[in-house]
Amino acid sequence: MRIFFVVFIFLISCSGKDDTASKVDIFSQQGILLLGNGTEPSGIDPHIVTGVPEHKILLALLEGLVIFNPKTNGVLPGVASEWSISKDGLIYTFTFNPDAKWTNGEIVKPEHFVYSWKRILSPELGAQYADMLYVVKNAEGFHKGQIKDFNQVGVSAFENKLVVTLENPTPYFLNILTHYSTWPVHPETVEKFGGMISRNNQWTRVNNFIGNGPFKLDSWEINKSLKVSRNDLYWGNNSNKINGIEFLPIENELTQDRLFRSGGIHLANTVPTEKIKRYREERPNQLIEHNYFGTYYYRINTNKYPLNDVNFRRALSLSIDRDLIVKSILKGNQKVSYSFTPPDENSYNPNTKLEFNPAKAKLLLKESGYDVNNSPLEVLYNTSEGHQKIAQAIQEMWKKYLGLNVVLTNVDWKVYLARETQGEFDISRAGWIGDYPDPFTFLDMMVTNRGNNKTGWSNSAYDEILNNAASKISTKQRYELYEEAEKILIDELPVIPLYTYTRTYLLSERVKNWQNNILDTNPYQFLSLE
Repeated sequence: MRIFFVVFIFLISCSGKDDTASKVDIFSQQGILLLGNGTEPSGIDPHIVTGVPEHKILLALLEGLVIFNPKTNGVLPGVASEWSISKDGLIYTFTFNPDAKWTNGEIVKPEHFVYSWKRILSPELGAQYADMLYVVKNAEGFHKGQIKDFNQVGVSAFENKLVVTLENPTPYFLNILTHYSTWPVHPETVEKFGGMISRNNQWTRVNNFIGNGPFKLDSWEINKSLKVSRNDLYWGNNSNKINGIEFLPIENELTQDRLFRSGGIHLANTVPTEKIKRYREERPNQLIEHNYFGTYYYRINTNKYPLNDVNFRRALSLSIDRDLIVKSILKGNQKVSYSFTPPDENSYNPNTKLEFNPAKAKLLLKESGYDVNNSPLEVLYNTSEGHQKIAQAIQEMWKKYLGLNVVLTNVDWKVYLARETQGEFDISRAGWIGDYPDPFTFLDMMVTNRGNNKTGWSNSAYDEILNNAASKISTKQRYELYEEAEKILIDELPVIPLYTYTRTYLLSERVKNWQNNILDTNPYQFLSLE
């Protein structure tokens, strides 16, 4: 591959073109987008994966009923060309686009969504994101095994329409549908290579994959690259000016930075903190900074001693100097967290507080009865210089203010996810990016036994408040209930919020029509390269 590229550059040079052309220059002319994707994806099965790197890839390969609108944070027609909502807000009827096809030429049918939603809700699959569909009537009951007949779940196919009945009016339901967990898989392919409930299904292999997105899967070399090319059968190709995308799993920030500066990628998904100031001064048109609907936090395994003691968890939080982390380590306009949900001054702005108070922390540590001479606590994090710097700073704070012995464990993305899922951690670094623009996407995650909770924490009052909030149409009423739940969460601290994300990355000026939005989502078919 390397030899081919060198020869290709040589031929361009000999043809009279600029012999200083970078890879970005060459690939831009070919309409191929080069994206630094942070880490090797854990998979591309939309009903199993849970991460941002996976989402970036699935955005190219699959499409749901609606598409995220990067300009408004709303939705645009996808597989569904139009939809109607009943007056009581409970029934959504989606009319399918007859031109929506799978990459094998088959038409995407409503029955395919019924199959796909049954799949993610089947308890045997163990999907962590099954709760995304709990707003659908009887979906939670089916997922928990309380209802055996899927026909009782509020989703059905009728001719070229999908009819969805909700448990309660859900104003943000269409936004939920922009999340990959609600997207379809090709039933015959899934059945052929393992079956509906197999987590080891081989349907996502390159030669087996059937998608319905604007691009098709071409190749996947582990820890090297994943390539997609234009899907000629995609219904929206008239607006698609991108011919292909190469996703590069580059975990090292400095490596990614060097690659961007040398013209090797169009997008570097992170920026070394020590270089942000320089980019602001020297390359302001390439440095992108905007608000991001996400929280960086430490996840606590409340099933383990001494982390099962609320006073111990409070002591940990009180001895973290968040201002120091934000100002001296991150340097990217991040904001100190005082709630789990990122606040919005114009809408949801919870009245909660997370202070730095070492003296109070010492008292609470004493009340917990923990002996600092016990075995050390472990902080687990996935490979990243940024995660490492924060972990080292907190390790030092907990040693300085509480006398705690803390060890840091750095693992790759797949091992990190596996250990969290299996509960094999004390404390783990975590980040949660909202799946849709409503606080419920954060707070619902911490309900008892939710797939992405992973802390072991349970609070019946909290669960009941969130259950009540789901039935409220009024935004004001929902937000009031959200704040009640937020206060319980911050009081008990199964998660310790550190800061609210600001999205900071590098983007080539050759990429056009890129939109800065709080979910950091840009459907690739709306982009172009110059």
